[in-house]
Amino acid sequence: MGFLSKMFTRAEAAPLPGLADLLEARGLPGELPGLAPLVPAFEAHRKAEERVAWVDALAELHGQGLPLPEPWVDAQDHLLPELVPAWVAEREGRWSRGFIDGLSQRIRVGDMVLPAPWLILWDQTADDVLELALDRLRHRSEGGFERLPSGAYRSPWRDGFDAARLLLPEVWQGLFKDQHPFLAIPAADTLLAVPQILLPKLMDEVNRSIQSGARPLQLAVIERIHDQLMTARLQEPHPMSNPQRELKHMDLIAALQQQEQDLDPALGLPATVLMVKNNQGKPLTMALWNEGAPVLLPEADLIAFSARNGDPLGLFSRQTLPRIQELRGEAVEIWGPRRIRYEGFPTAEQLARLERFATAEQMKALQTPAGTRPAPRPAAPVQPSASARPTSPKGGAFSTQDVPSLPRHLQGAGLGRQDSE
Repeated sequence: MGFLSKMFTRAEAAPLPGLADLLEARGLPGELPGLAPLVPAFEAHRKAEERVAWVDALAELHGQGLPLPEPWVDAQDHLLPELVPAWVAEREGRWSRGFIDGLSQRIRVGDMVLPAPWLILWDQTADDVLELALDRLRHRSEGGFERLPSGAYRSPWRDGFDAARLLLPEVWQGLFKDQHPFLAIPAADTLLAVPQILLPKLMDEVNRSIQSGARPLQLAVIERIHDQLMTARLQEPHPMSNPQRELKHMDLIAALQQQEQDLDPALGLPATVLMVKNNQGKPLTMALWNEGAPVLLPEADLIAFSARNGDPLGLFSRQTLPRIQELRGEAVEIWGPRRIRYEGFPTAEQLARLERFATAEQMKALQTPAGTRPAPRPAAPVQPSASARPTSPKGGAFSTQDVPSLPRHLQGAGLGRQDSE
């Protein structure tokens, strides 16, 4: 009987942890602002691990200084999706999901970007919340696109979520029946679309957005191939390959300028990045590396080396830098574009191992004339601007034009080829 009694007797379930005890264990106050309306959601959990995860989400928000959400039943009416550059999503650390190369999708709840712990407090999945946000935007997207004098089509809503409507193909895919569409989202309140034949006009409209001073979102244009969107990969000899490459470089430079604000000054000087063009008109990114201090080097196409006194030493391909095995870099832990920290500086013999694009004498043509050095970069954070011109570091008075063409004497002078001299 004792054996049978044990088989048919269930052990009493362990009591569920209470909210007050869990808060105290994590050093959280019992009267967190906004907590009271959420308590029923906590009490609805009937598993200890779910309650622990719920309070851990509270602790994470509290530690980051973020507010608690309103209850899920109320928050649903305030959901909207948004698109941001991938580096913005990484920098701000809210819930995000990759959309296409260089762009991430997020969810806004009123004026607030959704933090991931809110999903736990609501007991909702990201997929379900995003779908509700998309559906709400869908209901706000009545009306047709307006045709601009250029022939491009522009979204009419101008409500700050036009770019996010890229996530709703049904809104724009019917504009060009059986034609290859190109799209652009240069600002959050702008969605542009053209058929392939009008791609140059689309890039003109992107440039107008830049000149208007609107806060840029992504300047590089996007294409739809079959049912997939992607950043347009226009290869030479496509006539718009260089303009598209230039827009991509401007997106990168905007990210690098913002990244500089979060880099630890003790690590060294972030290399300024400019754009130049080779004699075929191809835009290239150029990082300035000056002797005298550790440098934080991004993945630019070219490196312009300068001596401690500012004298140019030559312009070289960054991809050949591993040929200097004695000069080892270390990756910097930072959001956004990758940077490598170098403490040393190449000797003349080491520079000779690299692929040279311009000699020291040729580099002088890229320098700002005496007395016209740009003003120092402001210390206060600024909004990213694709039209902003990067300033020069000390000792390297290089031109700050966004895309300066190479001087005439460099054209045909072996630029872009290994110099055997």
